[in-house]
Amino acid sequence: MYTPRSEWPRNPYKKQYVPVRVRFREDGEMEPYALLWTDGAEYDIDRVKDVRNAPALKAGGMGVRYTVEVCGQERFLFFEHNANYRSERVGKWFLEVKKKDGE
Repeated sequence: MYTPRSEWPRNPYKKQYVPVRVRFREDGEMEPYALLWTDGAEYDIDRVKDVRNAPALKAGGMGVRYTVEVCGQERFLFFEHNANYRSERVGKWFLEVKKKDGE
């Protein structure tokens, strides 16, 4: 049975781009240590548990997925590379968050 795309269920998640404070190690690896939320609050990243290339399964897209612990809770923090390698903007950070009503 065919269902028109307009009737497909909407994805309840979105990418929330956030500023992230990062250290660069001697080997060139990025190590995020804090993130700033949309309300201006800054949260320390207690530890980075894992780093791998992985899809953002909830919000869509692909990037380097950092499994981080923030305030005792595990979260996926993604780094999305800029496709234009000549740009000064290397990429952006995002979290997968639930959409609010009406988004």
